[in-house]
Amino acid sequence: MQELVKISFLGIAGVLIAVQFRAQKPEYSTYIGLAISILIFWYALRQVEAVTSQFIRLRSYLGGAENYLSILLRVIGITYICEFSAGICRDAGYQSVAGQIEILGKLSVMFAGLPILFAVIDQIQNFL
Repeated sequence: MQELVKISFLGIAGVLIAVQFRAQKPEYSTYIGLAISILIFWYALRQVEAVTSQFIRLRSYLGGAENYLSILLRVIGITYICEFSAGICRDAGYQSVAGQIEILGKLSVMFAGLPILFAVIDQIQNFL
């Protein structure tokens, strides 16, 4: 919890600094926002190790259905990458590009989840 508070304050401080530069040097504001975003993203990547150990534990419960876990990880990765990229584009003033990235992310998540949908349909057909 303490780490989350520290990172939140880092984000708020970065935004306040960027706002100060926005009037005179808007490009500096964008660079500061990008730098803060990369720092926070780097911290999030450090947390992946802890999450990975929990996924390994979850995998032991799944038995032979590990491919569902890989689909879940893929969907989570797609979501984070698209959200991060769209946020940077939106901060730089390119809302249309951010929207397109979000649409691509949604379509990618839908296609990544299709094997689960097919497995559910197969289970329903086998049940009937």
